[in-house]
Amino acid sequence: MQLVNEKISLEILEDMSKKMFGGIVKAVVDIEKKIMVVDADMHVDQEFFLLENGSLQKNLWGINFHPAEKNKSFVEFDSMINLRPSQDNCSRGVDSPEIQKVILSIVNGLVKK
Repeated sequence: MQLVNEKISLEILEDMSKKMFGGIVKAVVDIEKKIMVVDADMHVDQEFFLLENGSLQKNLWGINFHPAEKNKSFVEFDSMINLRPSQDNCSRGVDSPEIQKVILSIVNGLVKK
């Protein structure tokens, strides 16, 4: 597991993806602190790490990177930790277009393509 608060290269994500089923890299983004954790088997482990380090659950969103995809499908909004009816998020995705935009902005700031 790796905390990302400065740029990480696409090449590093590609290397991480080689050990995961389906060639993905799981990540959890803190939309308040503008950081993310990558490279774990489960989003819940990344979420727990961030919670232990002062993040608030309402700010944490699970995504997957597809490093082989250099286009719009590079980021997939899909994680069990996203199921939050109390925040009007009733799917494994990120239902709010506004939150999606924030996540993509953070990802674009942290992933060097």
